[in-house]
Amino acid sequence: MTDKLQPARRSANMRQIRSQETAPELAVRKILRDLGVHYRLHAKELPGKPDIVCRRDKQVVFIHGCFWHLHERENCLDGRLPKSNTGYWHTKLRRNVERDKANQAALRDQGWRVLTVWECQLKQPARVRARLSAFFGLANPPKTKPPGGRLGPPGGKSDS
Repeated sequence: MTDKLQPARRSANMRQIRSQETAPELAVRKILRDLGVHYRLHAKELPGKPDIVCRRDKQVVFIHGCFWHLHERENCLDGRLPKSNTGYWHTKLRRNVERDKANQAALRDQGWRVLTVWECQLKQPARVRARLSAFFGLANPPKTKPPGGRLGPPGGKSDS
């Protein structure tokens, strides 16, 4: 099956795909802020330019899009190959996976702890929060504000 878009339009569409400041990355960063984790973004000097870097504890987090990093979980629908131009996509995405593995191995060899958060996992933010809490060694993570923005009983008064 051929591409329905003209090459110039397809090229313009592909240029719009970002590698930083994506919705999944922003969601993870919000969870980390709520947990009180201090981090830096996109350390260019580290293999793979991890999305989140905690230098003090030598911990990094990669936030992977399921399609671009070929998430091969049975229940992840976003990690499937397109039905058109499969040869091209298989080669391209397989290269991404191999590069991810090499970068993570290099980081581990340098003494870094590595965690990968997948885009599809963010559909269950409480689970991602628990994984991040465990990864960063937060036994009793701070509570986040509920949707109304208040902690405690309505009116701001406690029962004591």
